[in-house]
Amino acid sequence: MADSKPQVIAFYLPQFQPSPENDRWWGKGFTEWTLTAAATPLYPGHRQPRRPGELGYYDLRVAETRQAQADLASAHDIAGFCYYHYWSLGRRLLGRVLDEVRSTGLPDTPFCLNWANHPWNRKWNGRMDELLLDQEYSSDDAHVRRLCEVFADPRYLRVGDRPLFLFHWAHHLTDVRRTIELWRSEASRLGVGELYLCRVESVKDELGVDPRPLGFDASVGFQPTEASLPPRMNAQELGLDGSDQAALATNGLFRYEDLVDLAISRPRPAYPYHPVVAPGWDNSPRRPRGEASIFHGSHPLEYRRWLEHAVESQRREDPGLVFVNAWNEWSEGAYLEPDADFGRGFLQAHLGL
Repeated sequence: MADSKPQVIAFYLPQFQPSPENDRWWGKGFTEWTLTAAATPLYPGHRQPRRPGELGYYDLRVAETRQAQADLASAHDIAGFCYYHYWSLGRRLLGRVLDEVRSTGLPDTPFCLNWANHPWNRKWNGRMDELLLDQEYSSDDAHVRRLCEVFADPRYLRVGDRPLFLFHWAHHLTDVRRTIELWRSEASRLGVGELYLCRVESVKDELGVDPRPLGFDASVGFQPTEASLPPRMNAQELGLDGSDQAALATNGLFRYEDLVDLAISRPRPAYPYHPVVAPGWDNSPRRPRGEASIFHGSHPLEYRRWLEHAVESQRREDPGLVFVNAWNEWSEGAYLEPDADFGRGFLQAHLGL
């Protein structure tokens, strides 16, 4: 097979818009910016709070914002967005962005979906035991029937002629094999054809395990995860005094460079696999009570090194896909969008590959 340039697809979080559920659970007008703007540094040199650059503190209900995002992505060789999709027993959350993209036909940017099939709780403020919305599954085909309507969109990303869909928490499914069989059968019945279904390697038990016996076509990596972390940094390496070290006692501090090294050194799986890269990670805004993971020293040059390796690993693959975590995960410190520190630096790392 001749070398070809892989498609780079960025995960896209739609939680930059108010919603009835978030108004009820977190307070009127809550969006991802609420967490991002309220963040505070935990030690000298901790890059918090993160401040957006040219797009500002946007609202995804505004069509011009969605177009500006698409223009930036296209100008920096991002092939499309992978929208997080939330569905529990017929109930869909945070669906406005996708609905308006579909109904208006704008922006004209390719997209696919990643089903974030996890329960909603108060993990953000350290109260994981308080369930907000359980993740439930039905035994019928209502979900895939709804999805087939989305798959019919001419912008929907395909592998050949097969719609691309990701399961973020496949291990949560009640019966994985039956679900996959049902979805494939229903998609065929509705004229959508064969699906290209991927399991995201989001937990340790999935890392390095062939997904095909479960019915998937391939795996997609995810970074960072607890399943694959470099050694923690010693807070003394940053010259922190006692009070600063105490502030980090309940959080994990890592070097971003070490994460890149570890990801690059990982053996290539023997099964179909699409890697993921991350421009950074610091979820301390979501963990004000501790248990955050902070990757210190993320920089466009280090990110470029990781991205180059991922792209090269996919040049001879069919399909060649590289995922980015993420386009706009601001409260997790994982975003390509311009910020006040590096401007378009992380986006520009995508040029010329």
